[in-house]
Amino acid sequence: MKSFAWGALLLAGTASPAFAGPPYLTDDPEPTDTGHWEIYAFGAAEGRHSTVDADAGFDLNYGAIEGVQLTATLPLSFSHAPLDGWRKGSGDVELGVKYRFLNDKAHGFSAAIFPRAILPTASHSPGEGTRFLLPLWMQKDFAGGTSLFGGGGYTIGTGAGSRDYWQFGAALTHDVSDNVSLGAEITRQGADTLDGTTQTRAGIGAIVGLSDHYALLFSGGPTRAEHRTGYHAYAALGTNF
Repeated sequence: MKSFAWGALLLAGTASPAFAGPPYLTDDPEPTDTGHWEIYAFGAAEGRHSTVDADAGFDLNYGAIEGVQLTATLPLSFSHAPLDGWRKGSGDVELGVKYRFLNDKAHGFSAAIFPRAILPTASHSPGEGTRFLLPLWMQKDFAGGTSLFGGGGYTIGTGAGSRDYWQFGAALTHDVSDNVSLGAEITRQGADTLDGTTQTRAGIGAIVGLSDHYALLFSGGPTRAEHRTGYHAYAALGTNF
């Protein structure tokens, strides 16, 4: 299962490095502050009835230079099916570089590319190939702590039975206080396998600041594929330093 460590949201009102990244599936163009780390210990799941695919692990982000973020997502995977019970093993490692090429502070507009390589390291997915995600993310900030961000990109699949596909998303967030941000999003993804289906996901999310360096992150909502409706969910403890 793909890691759900994509997303976008800033905590306002602190002088320390800003959180950026999860809990949303939609990403934003904001890189990690130069010379700082953002680390998320996360759990994510998607399923329908008693069928579940889940990941748990760490999302590591480092601000290498101004406007550039290096990312590595290191998950363990868990799955449950009615006839097979629970299975667990290594998940697909993701490596990426976010480059913000536009940062117009006067008009509150920014844009970035964030190419990722999703390596076929999952122990329960033999025969899969490396996938490459090539996205463009944009954001518009408004007065009062409201942000609109989104975009999308093309994923190239190289494994047997895989197919290339587009994905798009948009999210709207608002800082309701110095320590709490709320948001909503909608995303759409094409079929990633020859027998797969297009999926549409809607969700709400929140970031709750515990201190200048720690926050709790949550998101979740329904997943619609053909005539079936399931769910997706994400939770993490984030830290920055």
